[in-house]
Amino acid sequence: MGAYLVRRLSLMAVTLVGMSILIFVLLRLVPGNVADILVDATGNDDPKEKARIVHELGLDRPIAEQYWQWIDGLAHGDLGYAYVSERPAIEEIAPRIPISAKLAGLAIFFAVLFGVPLGVISAVRQNTKLDYILRVVSLSGLSFPSFWLGLLVLMAAVQWFGKIPIYDSDAHGFVAQVKMLILPAITVGFRSSALIMRLTRSSMLEVLRQDYVRTARSKGASNASVNYDHALRNALLPVVTVIGIEAAFLVGGLIVTETVFNIPGVARFLVEAIRWRDYPIVQNLTMLIAIIVVTMNFLVDMAYVALDPRIKFAG
Repeated sequence: MGAYLVRRLSLMAVTLVGMSILIFVLLRLVPGNVADILVDATGNDDPKEKARIVHELGLDRPIAEQYWQWIDGLAHGDLGYAYVSERPAIEEIAPRIPISAKLAGLAIFFAVLFGVPLGVISAVRQNTKLDYILRVVSLSGLSFPSFWLGLLVLMAAVQWFGKIPIYDSDAHGFVAQVKMLILPAITVGFRSSALIMRLTRSSMLEVLRQDYVRTARSKGASNASVNYDHALRNALLPVVTVIGIEAAFLVGGLIVTETVFNIPGVARFLVEAIRWRDYPIVQNLTMLIAIIVVTMNFLVDMAYVALDPRIKFAG
């Protein structure tokens, strides 16, 4: 187990280094930079002014030197300065992380809360009317675009409550924040719950056909014992993988939802930074998402050990 952890952590480190290089290089291959945008915004097309801005931002240095400066800053907790606001990047990013984290956490909570139980029910009640209804719901969740569903939720809120839910940064307390984020969380979590529901159903059906399940039934085990004690735990292995991946990608996949509901989170800020070619912000936010994805994959691997003791990692 110890040898596996060392190999897994080494692979994480190599993956993150490769991701950092890709992020840095691909961002600079995009046509235009922040100097072009700032000069165009002022209406001043003086080449000397543009050259001055490029030099002040360090964009005239070799790419390797710029990359090393960024990595060295990350290692020392210095994320650089945002080009547009001229403030430390950490001051721009840090307040937005909890907002997106709460929204993503609430969304994955709803996805698991509805996806796993409904998937189990659909499998246990296979080919019944309830199963057909749940399958239609899951297909709908996978088919509806997030922006369209978000607009429907907003229109429904206006129709039923007479107002649009507005993000309030002054909301304090757990209940107040849940009320504020519940509609966007359900909107973005609906697709994840549909995916989890379908995967849980298919995984449960596969497990219920195994020999050891038939043996348990033949020994007189109750349906509840067979379905939940014997089948569900093994059926959850692929579901845990999807839950971990969905939780990781929700952080970067909140762009549409945060935009539609006007939530000042990380994903919406990333879009604004890309539009302005604000390299420090884009690099650090994209790297943050990469770290979250890699970490969640690692945690999923560790969860396998708890869910299935038969899994052994070679030393």
